[in-house]
Amino acid sequence: MGKIFGYVRVSTMCQNEDRQLIAMYEQKVPESNIYVDKQSGKNFDRPYYVEMVEKMQQGDLLYVLSIDRLGRNYEEIQNQWRILTKEIGIDICVINMPLLDTRNGKDLMGNFIADLVLQILSFVAESERVNIRKRQEQGIAAAKAKGVRFGRPEIELPQDFQMIVRDWRYKKISLREALDKSNMSKSTFYRKLHKCMNL
Repeated sequence: MGKIFGYVRVSTMCQNEDRQLIAMYEQKVPESNIYVDKQSGKNFDRPYYVEMVEKMQQGDLLYVLSIDRLGRNYEEIQNQWRILTKEIGIDICVINMPLLDTRNGKDLMGNFIADLVLQILSFVAESERVNIRKRQEQGIAAAKAKGVRFGRPEIELPQDFQMIVRDWRYKKISLREALDKSNMSKSTFYRKLHKCMNL
């Protein structure tokens, strides 16, 4: 019996991975063998995924809660599945899809069904990723049309900015004092200075 691993992925730092972790604990995956990435599923260039795969050996078992937690790129999911199951020789169990458990149905029909289900689910995972991106783009476009501004709010110049700049240029005050009086970082100060000079 090989080692048991668990892989958990959320797309962003602010998303919660608790539901996936609970599923791993229920499968008795040792905590030291649970790898968590907080990164998009568009490819497999993820630090903890790569580290986990490097430690896997033939006969090991990998749990993932759902196929979209493994990834969201149709071709890359297929390729990774082949690398893991054929080249390394591990078993994979997709917890919420019992048909995708390579420990079962090792015969030709079992492999055929698993491959078919994998193709369908990985296609659905990528389609959802594309749809999410489209919805984000549409939402941003709609917000911009309503006048919503993105990014940090523009820092307003203090009323005495020109006086501060003049004092700094004539070495009456240091750059540090000029930054403190302007309530700006060094890069913002220089950017505002350049903008004023070009008005």
